[in-house]
Amino acid sequence: MELSEPFWADLSGRLRTARLTFGGRVHCPFLRPLFLSRDDVALLSRAAEAIAAIGERVVQAALEDDSLLDALGLTDDERRLVSLEPGYARASTASRLDGFLLPSDLWFAEYNAESPAGLGYTETLAGIFDELPVMARFRERFEATYFRLSGALLEALLASYREWGGTAQPPTVLIVDYRGVPTWSEFEILQERFEARGVPTVVADPHDLVYERGTLMAGGRPIDLVYRRVLINDILAHPDDCAPLVRAYADRAVCVANTFRCKIPHKKAFFAVLTDERYERLFTAEERELLRSHVPWTRLVTPGRTTIDGRPIDLLEHLRTHREHFVIKPNDEYGGAGVMLGWESDEAAWTAALDAAVGSGPGTWVAQRRIPVRREVFPIVETPHAVVMRDMLVDLAPYIFRGRVAGFLTRLSSTGLANVTSGGGQVPSFVVAPRSL
Repeated sequence: MELSEPFWADLSGRLRTARLTFGGRVHCPFLRPLFLSRDDVALLSRAAEAIAAIGERVVQAALEDDSLLDALGLTDDERRLVSLEPGYARASTASRLDGFLLPSDLWFAEYNAESPAGLGYTETLAGIFDELPVMARFRERFEATYFRLSGALLEALLASYREWGGTAQPPTVLIVDYRGVPTWSEFEILQERFEARGVPTVVADPHDLVYERGTLMAGGRPIDLVYRRVLINDILAHPDDCAPLVRAYADRAVCVANTFRCKIPHKKAFFAVLTDERYERLFTAEERELLRSHVPWTRLVTPGRTTIDGRPIDLLEHLRTHREHFVIKPNDEYGGAGVMLGWESDEAAWTAALDAAVGSGPGTWVAQRRIPVRREVFPIVETPHAVVMRDMLVDLAPYIFRGRVAGFLTRLSSTGLANVTSGGGQVPSFVVAPRSL
């Protein structure tokens, strides 16, 4: 039954009704979740929480040491925003690591410390799967639970608001981003979830904001707490649009999460700091061992010498002659934009990409060592209706709210890049264990 056209038509209809679409297509053309063990969750949580804690420490260190900002590739405009005092210490209320969990290994590819999308979709998708009759049959033999992400996010936002010094009970929350983004429907999902918990919530475009007499207003309502989904890159690209938000932040008239300082660990060169011997002083011996086990060697693409596995190398020459072992990507992009996989490129294209990376200026591109990835077979609905079994790359990305793992975004792809923006899909994750007899 679950492989029949009526089943998929019903499931697809539920997904669309629940606004689980991205640019007009449903997020999940797959017919089963990803199953995790409790040990999987424990391993992922330990590593992800340690890296998130290190990210907060690097923020504080970089605020005192401009050379770290150079190593991370922050622009002058980004440094200006980072220099603004947000009124509380935690840079990333909500963040996400993108990783690959294997039977005896775990690697992270990058850290989204700024404004990770997908958690509203993820929770809703899991809820829909949870109600399917096939899951009821599955639970006859297995315990199966999913993660309630929106409640955990709201608690984290409120905790940051209290750390900031906020006293409104409850505060009015603003979710802000540009109206044309494909994730707008997720904001509406989160608005409904927050308001169901008694927290008034407004979804607004930066154009809708007004800052007057020390109060940030959206839709005529005074705002206490901003859940900032508009990216720093967009704020810098559209300074007039975002001026009310930035002025309110600078005046500490409103609590904003994430703060602009999240840009420091959000840069992909953050992993270069984590894997370069020059910065080992920032980490404990235990942390250094954890980083060696879960974070791939990364460097800014720039002429000069560095080390790999303790050996000195000329960086560009090493990258040119070992392209099958490396990926290069922009230091600050998302959705897979600009990523080049050396093992899928020919020599001429790889050399041209390296030359372009160097020519674009210091701090703009990173090179990263290839990591092992997880692949697993999933049933997928293709058009016209047909269910096929397809070998998919599985990107398992833990959401981290104020330093604690709260759940996972799970993306599948038939290519080397796993993200919804570049055409991948999503499945829910369930934690499973055999039922006691």
